[in-house]
Amino acid sequence: MRRRAFLQASAASLAAAATRFRAEWLAEAYGAPLRFKYAICNEMFEKWEFVNTCRAIKEAGYHAIEISPFTLADHVDEITPQRRRELGDIMRSEGLSFAGLHWLLVTPKGLHATAVDRPTREKTWAYVLKLIDFCADLGEKGIMVFGSPKQRGTQGNSVQEATELLKNGLASVASHAGERGVTILLEPLPGKDTDVVNTLAQAVRVVEQINHPAIQTMFDFHNTVDETEPPSALIKRYFAHIRHVHVNEMDGRYPGTGKSDFVPVFQTLADLRYSRWISLEVFDFKPGPVQIARETMAYYRELEKKLKSAA
Repeated sequence: MRRRAFLQASAASLAAAATRFRAEWLAEAYGAPLRFKYAICNEMFEKWEFVNTCRAIKEAGYHAIEISPFTLADHVDEITPQRRRELGDIMRSEGLSFAGLHWLLVTPKGLHATAVDRPTREKTWAYVLKLIDFCADLGEKGIMVFGSPKQRGTQGNSVQEATELLKNGLASVASHAGERGVTILLEPLPGKDTDVVNTLAQAVRVVEQINHPAIQTMFDFHNTVDETEPPSALIKRYFAHIRHVHVNEMDGRYPGTGKSDFVPVFQTLADLRYSRWISLEVFDFKPGPVQIARETMAYYRELEKKLKSAA
């Protein structure tokens, strides 16, 4: 019995030492605490096991993971309550928070939020309700980025009609989202991707018409193609409704690989005391997720050194 107790105590000591070592290694590797909270979108890890994805994200210095549901299952009903608890446990055990969901309607096939066909619309918004529950099951105060360009563009109806259908659909799920502690963010998307809601002004107009705290918007560098104001001006103008930020180069690569100047936007966010997630979303996975994650975090750290203290 004494030997067993000794072995158990030794194992506990080794585990505690390993945890301390990992924390000290991360602190030494990544330096001073960061001003902002950084998340990363998981689809760049493609077919990695979820636990390995979370571990790599944490080791790269991020605070949270943002999940595309299609990377876990074709239909959210396939993710059982037990598996949802497991996913939450994995995130917490690896020291990550859950930021939320994006790319909501990629699967299952046949979804369309503004379809002329009423049964298709009803099926789509019923699925959004399921996604709200999934989001709430994974963690508290999750966001859901409503982009899904192919599942919201016009299909035989006008832009005005499709926008009205999108607004009505969002309004129909707002109360349930609020009850579950989830915030749905209408994402402005470029006209080359969809013809429904292309600017922050258009997104905010829909948000204000719905007038529910669970329906807000977000800012994505990659999606500013159709904007006429600089990104920092847009953030100042619509800050009251911005609940999330996606970072990427205009061509979809990771920050620092292109010509984008992120300092003015980050300075504006600092001046406005933005305290929500800044999430890395890239569309070019070729360098590999580890390189993308680590080099972007190194870029963030150098960027933060250039920021002035908020007044």
